[in-house]
Amino acid sequence: MRILFLGDIVGHPGKQMVEQWMPKLITHFRPDLTIANGENIAPNGRGITERLAESLFDVEVDIITLGNHTFDQRESMQLISTDRRIVRPANYPQGTPGQGYTLCRAGDGQIAIINLLGRSFMGDYDDPFRTADRILAEIGDQTAHIFLDMHAEATAEKVALATYLSGRVSAVIGTHTHVQTADERILPGGTAFLTDVGMCGPYDSIIGFHKDGVIQKFLSQMPTRFEVPQGEAQLHGVFIETDSRGRAVSIERISITPNRPWQTNGFLN
Repeated sequence: MRILFLGDIVGHPGKQMVEQWMPKLITHFRPDLTIANGENIAPNGRGITERLAESLFDVEVDIITLGNHTFDQRESMQLISTDRRIVRPANYPQGTPGQGYTLCRAGDGQIAIINLLGRSFMGDYDDPFRTADRILAEIGDQTAHIFLDMHAEATAEKVALATYLSGRVSAVIGTHTHVQTADERILPGGTAFLTDVGMCGPYDSIIGFHKDGVIQKFLSQMPTRFEVPQGEAQLHGVFIETDSRGRAVSIERISITPNRPWQTNGFLN
């Protein structure tokens, strides 16, 4: 199975980059399934709306994962509660609207997409390790292909979860920090791993937001309003291939920035 995953889409610049590049990425990689993290796509970089979700579906994003900003847009509650193409973190407390994983058809088979939140420096969420165990028990033998978006701050927590699940899922890909790491690999059990896939959003920014506001926050430690700047943007993602048993056989980082038009695993195209 061929899986294309795009990192956190931040504001209008990120949305524009996805709309511009998705047709080219689909032509190049020929994915069976496309996934994108949409928790920052709102104009202020916090949350998602029905209109914005539809704009991603219109450019052939099949599944949208979310994160700690899942419920920042009040109007999204109905969307998250009912649309099975949208997956919010599974380790929110029991009774939270929405679904923590979904099963869908892709290519000649079926795949499960799971979303989890980290707890280190993030919040008081349920244990992502035991939540993953519970979900895998529920999935059972319905599919061997399992993709997990781990929305977390701490590198160690992401590596630990991937190691814990090695051989039981096809891929564990980190989101949330908005900075792409260069440690893509396939773990011994056949699980593709990348600590953080990066973001789709403003290039001249600090993790997608105006630099002055972020710097002022560090200087003053006072409440500061973060805004998404306009201008040149970047797109980061990852492409994964799995075999019939759901084991990863390849993983490629995707990085498109103003000074590097297209880079996959170090090769310019």
